[in-house]
This record gives sequence, structure tokens and C-alpha cells, in this order.
Amino acid sequence: MSLSRLVKPLLCCVAALALAVANGACGSENIKVTQSASSQRGAVLFSQRCAGCHTLSVAAAHGSAANVRTAQYNNGPNFDIRCERPVQRVLYAIANGGFSGAIMPQNIVVGPDADEVAKFVATYAGSKAPHIPGSVICQNKPIGDVSAP
Repeated sequence: MSLSRLVKPLLCCVAALALAVANGACGSENIKVTQSASSQRGAVLFSQRCAGCHTLSVAAAHGSAANVRTAQYNNGPNFDIRCERPVQRVLYAIANGGFSGAIMPQNIVVGPDADEVAKFVATYAGSKAPHIPGSVICQNKPIGDVSAP
């Protein structure tokens, strides 16, 4: 058996091991809402159903495009910088597939789960929004109530 026949499988094994170590070194981010918080269920549901397309740091979700020019068609808004209040606005988006109805699935969560996600998003969205002079800061806008018309 020639040396080159031994080197190729050895290099493949080393490359596979390096890839496994690199993937294992990538950490996973956790939801930053405490277990006792009333919005914990909303955070978990958001992480499960919405994180693929939207960014919201407290839910460990990073689905939005970092650069608008390289965004894909299914990258949703970044809720770290986009204020989503009141809760009724978020419920509308959940029920209708966003505001354009083009990409987001309608009713991605329903019933009490939709209420929990809407309350969670309305509470935590916009936490890193830039302040624009003359506009109301997101945290100063009312969150609203699920039962409101």
C-alpha cells in the first residue's frame, strides 16, 4: 500500500474530527426570560415558531437578516429594533400572516398560544430601537391588552 493511500483516509478523519470540534464549540444561546416570568411560555413559543425568520434577543432568536442587501425573502423584521405595540397589532400579524400576507404563515400560533406570543413580543420588542427625535420611545407606548378590540 502506498503512502498516498494512507494519507487520504487519515486527512479525511482529521478533517471530520476538526469539523465535529468546531460544531461542538458553537455555543447555544438560551432564552433570557426567567422561568418564573409570566412571558416565559410566550418566549418558548416564539423561539420554536418564529425564530427562523425573526430576531428577538431575549428569545434567543436570530432569524432576521443582518444586512438588508443580503436578506432572503423570508427574513422577517428584527424585533430588537422594531417596536410592536400594542398587543392587538401583534395578534393581527399572527392571524393574517404579517402585514403583507406574503410570506409569514397565517395562524402560526392560535388561541391562548397566540395570546402568549403576542404579549411576549409586545413586551420585549423594540428594546434596542434607535431613538428618533420627535417619536415616542417604544417602552413609553402602551402594551395594551389581549381582550381589547
